Amino acid sequence: MLNALCIDLEYWFSAEEVRERAGDVADDQIVESTAPILELLDAYKVKATFAVLGAVGEKHPELVKAIHSKGHEIASHAYSHTPVYALGKEKFEDEIRRSVDQLSSLTGGRPIGFRAPTCSINNRALWAMEILIKYGFKYEASLCPVWTPQYGVPGAPLGRYHPSLTDLSKEDSRTDILELPLTVINLGVKFPVAGGFWLRAAPLWFSRWALTRVNRTRPGTLYIHPWETFRRTPRLENTSLLDSFVLYYGINSTLKKFEAMLRTFQFAPIRRVLGL
Repeated sequence: MLNALCIDLEYWFSAEEVRERAGDVADDQIVESTAPILELLDAYKVKATFAVLGAVGEKHPELVKAIHSKGHEIASHAYSHTPVYALGKEKFEDEIRRSVDQLSSLTGGRPIGFRAPTCSINNRALWAMEILIKYGFKYEASLCPVWTPQYGVPGAPLGRYHPSLTDLSKEDSRTDILELPLTVINLGVKFPVAGGFWLRAAPLWFSRWALTRVNRTRPGTLYIHPWETFRRTPRLENTSLLDSFVLYYGINSTLKKFEAMLRTFQFAPIRRVLGL
């Protein structure tokens, strides 16, 4: 089974728990934290999707160009990492317009994939899908089929589908965009696996077992952020115990877990897994 692999190219201070408290940061560490990931992808001859935050592309255009030159897919991660539902329709469209223009100028081609900051496309932001279609996106890959404290569309399909523009938990074959949801396993209770915090928090044996089980019926998606694989990611002071756990737990071992997943499973960019 060919699984999708996505790297969300964002800063260590992009996460919602610290985004508004980080202030002016001189050392964003994005080049240093992305380098080991690129080295592993080269070593295992794996191509991935890199969902690029506009703020990163603006400050580090050469990094985006270098990733693209290696044959990886470049997708959009919006511009500011503000949750989609918090932006509102007008500001979201502005971010999408800026992102498409930026990525087109850096790669010579329009992006066809989108990953929402903080997986924040849900039924509070139904207009987001219409805007993505308007700007030529062929897929969206961040909807979570279960509720979590920050995101989720409970009841949505677990595999790829065309979402209804009136209820994202429903399928509508007439919709001109595909959704590839976050990978969720159903063990009586549904919960996410194989990405972000869920990869960091789970033991490696469980992540392997869960993705193997998912692959009985459908492709899965593995996603990571460079900052959560980087030992030197700064820890902000005065962070609550819960936020510290969600942000930093497992960071020191995540790169090794990532390599183990590359060694165990077959991965490709999202667009290839979707046949686009």
